Amino acid sequence: MGLSTAVAETWVDRWEHQQQRYAVDREERFTVIADVVEHVVDDCGAPLLLDLGCGPGSLAARLASRLPTAEIVAVDMDPVLLELARTRHGDAARYVDAVIGEDGWTGALDLGRPLDAAVSTTALHYLSEQALLRTYGQLADLLRPGGVVVNGDHFPPGSASCSRLTAHVGRCRAERAGAHAAEDWQTWWRSAAQDPHLTHLFRLRERRQQARRGHTAQWHLAAEDHARLMRRAGFHDVTPVWQVGDSCVLVGVKG
Repeated sequence: MGLSTAVAETWVDRWEHQQQRYAVDREERFTVIADVVEHVVDDCGAPLLLDLGCGPGSLAARLASRLPTAEIVAVDMDPVLLELARTRHGDAARYVDAVIGEDGWTGALDLGRPLDAAVSTTALHYLSEQALLRTYGQLADLLRPGGVVVNGDHFPPGSASCSRLTAHVGRCRAERAGAHAAEDWQTWWRSAAQDPHLTHLFRLRERRQQARRGHTAQWHLAAEDHARLMRRAGFHDVTPVWQVGDSCVLVGVKG
C-alpha cells in the first residue's frame, strides 16, 4: 500500500528543514547547480538529466521547476527516501532503486539516449576513491560530448588543520543563521521510524543495511581529489563554480 500525500509531505518538509542545519547555503547551492545545467542544456529541447543519490527528491523537484521540459531520472538506494520522493515529487522525475557504483547500476537506469547532465548533492561522499573513479568513468560513458557532471557537497580540505578551520567557520555561520534550532539528522530518522505508515519501508531499509554492513563508510574526499578523479575518468575540464567554506559545486565537462 502506497503512502498518502499528506504523510509524504510531512516527512519531506521536515527533511528540508533539518538539512538546513548542515548547509545554511543549501538553497543557493541548489540554484547554482540548476544554473549550470540550464546553461549546458540551453540548446536542448528535452534534456535528459540524472540525479544521483536523489533522497526524497529535493534537487529533482527544483530542477523540474526550473527546466520543465527536462526528463529527469533520479536514483537512490534508500527505500524510505525513494518512496517519499515518489509520493511527494512524483511528477518531477522517474525514480530508480539502485546502488550507485555497484555492478549493473547504470543498466537499471534504462536511459535510452545520452545524458546531458548528471547532478548530485551531498550524496557521493560515501564512495571510496576507487568506487568514485569507476562511477565518474561510467558517467562519462553515459554523457554526450559537452555534457557535465555536477557535484555539490561538503568537500573538506586535504589537511587536518584546514579541515578543522573550515568546520569551525561552518558551525559559526550555522549558529548565526539559527540553523541549529532545526532537528538533527538522527532525530529525523528516529522520528520517521516511529511512523506506522513507514514501518514496512523501514523493515526493507534494515534488511538492506544488514546486507551491506561494511560497505557504507563515508570517505569525504577533498575537492581536489574529486577533480583529479574526474580528469582520470575523462572529464578533462574540471572547475569549482561556487564555494562557501567547504561547501562547493564542482563541475566536470566531457570533451
